Amino acid sequence: MKYLLQIDFPYSGPFGHEFFAAMKELAADIANERGLVYKLWTENKDTQEAGGIYVFDNLDDADRYLAKHTERLESFGFTGIKSKVFVINEALSAITKASLY
Repeated sequence: MKYLLQIDFPYSGPFGHEFFAAMKELAADIANERGLVYKLWTENKDTQEAGGIYVFDNLDDADRYLAKHTERLESFGFTGIKSKVFVINEALSAITKASLY
């Protein structure tokens, strides 16, 4: 069973290539998280938001990472952090072309 973690928060930039340059080291660190299958980075300049969609292979690691990342974001001064955890229905997701591995 796989789990989806959604995190988003108010973010005023940078965006695009500058966002990549600013977050490249953090991305490399996140890539080594226990239980992480992958992360999709999200950003929306128009609504001034950023965040991510994460897929974990177990709930314990998703919950552990959520606590860790929330603490990290707060230490950077971010507020208004929103998060949700969902169980992924892998059978239906496979029909709609999801790659979960």
